Amino acid sequence: MKIFEMMEKEGHEQLVFNQEKISGLKALVAIHDTTLGPALGGCRMWNYDTEEEAITDVLRLSKGMTYKSGATGTDYGGGKSLIWGDPQKDKSEALFRAFGRYIDVFKGRFMTGTDVGTTFHDFIIARKETQYVGALPEEYGGGGNSSIITAFGTWRGIKAACKESFGTDDLSGRTVAVQGLGKVGYFLVKHLIEEGAKVIGTDIVDAHIDKVKSDFPQVEIVKPDEIYSVECDVFSPNALGAIVNDENIDKFKCKVIAGAANNQLAESRHGKVLADKGILFAPDFVVNAGGLIQVADELEGYNKGRAYNKASTIYDMLIQIFDIAREENIIPNEAAVKLVDQRLETIGRISRTYK
Repeated sequence: MKIFEMMEKEGHEQLVFNQEKISGLKALVAIHDTTLGPALGGCRMWNYDTEEEAITDVLRLSKGMTYKSGATGTDYGGGKSLIWGDPQKDKSEALFRAFGRYIDVFKGRFMTGTDVGTTFHDFIIARKETQYVGALPEEYGGGGNSSIITAFGTWRGIKAACKESFGTDDLSGRTVAVQGLGKVGYFLVKHLIEEGAKVIGTDIVDAHIDKVKSDFPQVEIVKPDEIYSVECDVFSPNALGAIVNDENIDKFKCKVIAGAANNQLAESRHGKVLADKGILFAPDFVVNAGGLIQVADELEGYNKGRAYNKASTIYDMLIQIFDIAREENIIPNEAAVKLVDQRLETIGRISRTYK
């Protein structure tokens, strides 16, 4: 891999490799942009097939965090960390304490918390070695399970996208296909069912399916490879990214794609392909910003009402983005990126003033 070329192309500041022999830790930290403030981003634990796959993922995810922070008005930059390993088999106290010590090396330049494959239990351990972790339980001064507020923001994002696509944000009677019924997907299903939507769901983890079927028996379950082609109003990806790709893009039978997964477009050109097919794509880094909003609020002294009020404005952010896209005849993803780039440029110029 030509790592420096990749970093230069996407604007990354740092890519740090961390290894600890006793615990078996293999971790990466990517810092994309700190114009707005110290980098903030979760820690993903995943059993990648290759080093190249892990590097590509952490670079993509960290850039997404820059745009997520920029879009939501938080004064943090974009970063991401990952631990290369099986979250079902490889976790240990030593692993997360070693990880915490490496995070502490940044001294606040990068702060992290939960993501796919990690939970707040892991960061209670990491917190023994560093103060620069968030997404903690309430008894530790945090906001609790960040998946709950992420699902809330995703639900608000789906409503905004439906307002743009159908003229109303009422989800009663709408069919929503939910890919991923885990940490975020479960709570999103709860919001959708309570509003009267019909939900079709899938997951690769049987336990996630069993919990949803037990609590929401009206949810129709399909096989993972069938979810892309179900007839629905909204397709909501809430698992891993790059699901809008050359292989799947012709399968979608929906009017809206809006979900909590990161980097849903395998390539930026796929956003234009969706638009040409008449499918509205809600920029994922806006839709899924609830978790970041909560963690950023924790760092200021967590206030639940304040965090949820800000997460609720994901609806308003998307309406603004859709308006700009329509007025300038560009796709929503381009409109969202344009808004963030303008903010980065403006704040960057102000920050050059010496104090």
